[in-house]
Amino acid sequence: MTAETVQQVTFDADGDTTAGVPRQATLSPSRAADFKTCPLLYRLRSIDRLPERPTVEQVRGTLVHAVLERLFDLPAAQRTPEAAGALVAPQWQRLLAQDPAIGEVLAAAPDDQSADQSTGRPDLDGFLAVARELLAGYFTVEDPRRLEPAERESLVHATVDGQLLIRGYIDRLDVSPDGDLRVVDYKTGGAPREAFESRALFQLKFYALVLWRTRKVVPRVLRLLYLKDAEVCDYTPDADELLRFERTVLALWRAICQATDSRDFRPKPSRLCDWCSYQAYCPAYGGTPPSFPTPSNDPVSC
Repeated sequence: MTAETVQQVTFDADGDTTAGVPRQATLSPSRAADFKTCPLLYRLRSIDRLPERPTVEQVRGTLVHAVLERLFDLPAAQRTPEAAGALVAPQWQRLLAQDPAIGEVLAAAPDDQSADQSTGRPDLDGFLAVARELLAGYFTVEDPRRLEPAERESLVHATVDGQLLIRGYIDRLDVSPDGDLRVVDYKTGGAPREAFESRALFQLKFYALVLWRTRKVVPRVLRLLYLKDAEVCDYTPDADELLRFERTVLALWRAICQATDSRDFRPKPSRLCDWCSYQAYCPAYGGTPPSFPTPSNDPVSC
């Protein structure tokens, strides 16, 4: 692999952009899934880094995740639906203080279910009310008073094949008294179609692989909690499956490297294109990608 390839691949270092310091090639589950879904999508997000305005649903999901994380700061007996609802407004203010731009997103989705019917524009009260409804869905599938998570919003990472750093944030990790691991991921959308469910399980297997390589334990359960529909999807991996998955991740990484060396990231049209914000740059929709960025000189090679 060329030095140019490593520089481009490490654009996915989730903020690790220390100037002049050789960086290890890094891949997250979201970016790996992007390339698997559509190589051009990966390029526009990870290499060109074109801006994307988050949707109302994504911002609401961030809010709900923040509330669920803070909920477990409370004593077990106080983790009630009412307590979660009371956390919504202060957590929204905290998110706004961190990034005031997210408040502008509310004006961009007239078809959102929290919209004011008289104006067609989302209103804050409706936005927060839908977040509380999603939290109510959470309480129908789990009782947080009976849980003591080992980790929340935890960054996990491992090096595979001696070369590639894989990393990601786990919403919640539960550890039983016997040492069994349960990886939990909150989903604020409805229970998915097949294409979306495959992507969600890919993400959880990614985390399971990291935990297996770093803690020598295969997670007992990978759990997806769909709050909107109050549904639970449990999956049980095994070591053989994770070994095969590791080969899949490495194959994806090599394909990314080859595409970067050749500067050839082709679109892969699918049903998911309907949700893509980059159609203006996609040849499948009559668009033209921007010129490929010029990499900086990076002494790393592998």
